[in-house]
Amino acid sequence: MKLLIIRFSSIGDIVLATPVIRALKQQLGAEVHFLTKRTFSGIVEANPNVDKVYAIEKKVSEVIGGLQGENYDYVIDLHKNLRSAQVKWRLKAKAYSFDKINWEKWLIVNLKANRLPDKHIVDRYMEPAEALGARNDGQGLDYFIPPEDEVAVGNLLATNVLAPQQETPKYIAFVIGAAHNTKRLPTDKIISLCRQAPMPVLLLGGPGEAEEGQQIADAAGGQVLNMCGKFNLNQSASIVRQAHKVISHDTGLMHIAAAFGKDILSIWGNTIPEFGMYPYYPEGINRNTTFEVKGLSCRPCSKIGFQECPKGHFRCMRDIPEEAIFKELKGS
Repeated sequence: MKLLIIRFSSIGDIVLATPVIRALKQQLGAEVHFLTKRTFSGIVEANPNVDKVYAIEKKVSEVIGGLQGENYDYVIDLHKNLRSAQVKWRLKAKAYSFDKINWEKWLIVNLKANRLPDKHIVDRYMEPAEALGARNDGQGLDYFIPPEDEVAVGNLLATNVLAPQQETPKYIAFVIGAAHNTKRLPTDKIISLCRQAPMPVLLLGGPGEAEEGQQIADAAGGQVLNMCGKFNLNQSASIVRQAHKVISHDTGLMHIAAAFGKDILSIWGNTIPEFGMYPYYPEGINRNTTFEVKGLSCRPCSKIGFQECPKGHFRCMRDIPEEAIFKELKGS
């Protein structure tokens, strides 16, 4: 059996697809190919359950000839958009898709009527694989770091934080970035959390967060290191894997942290865990602590996010209880 899985973006969504990849490979013995955007191909290239990766810059026409030559038995569509529809139409193979629950999301965002299923997106991703006989094995998410991308965090801390002869301490990985500003804590709250952290803090984010990360590090003290924009995704994942605890917004590195079974302090602003994308662990395990402001009549204001609060008050992040976060960190 030869299968093509489609998920073009983004980091978290692709990581959340790894139980499907593993089930199809290990339970059915299938040859598994994966189609994504080139920006995200590194997430699956090191995955031993993926036999071949196809990647596009913008258009499926870039790879459609190669895909047609593979003669797939089935297509598993975990993106379900116009691009994936084009692929399925051109390949003519039998295809299965997942339920995006767009109507249910629209209802809660616009009318605050909660018809969301009590089902994690991983389990919704599994539904098309179940049609082929695969089942969720309960082993959680996968993330594979190439050896060349492993980061010697002890050396970073020894160079920048530790006194001579001091033993390498535990540290907190703080993922300060997110795709939209309404999913991110305000800078002053991040500074406050970092100042009172009981151990060194390594700030993680992309090049877009580099300037803010430096501002936070400068204001929060010598135990805070700005790693934003200095490492690629796999290297950032390595820093997350070695961390004692991970603080993260609703973003891709949060799901990578869950793949490594880390203790996560997940912070939610305009989005809500009920969308089904909270940290996903192996069956019977939950090492996530959720911080959110419940009861706001405007929340969720979007299934994705905005650059600024539509209401202007940004209470979903401004009212996050710092004391509760401090307590969780100090209990380390």
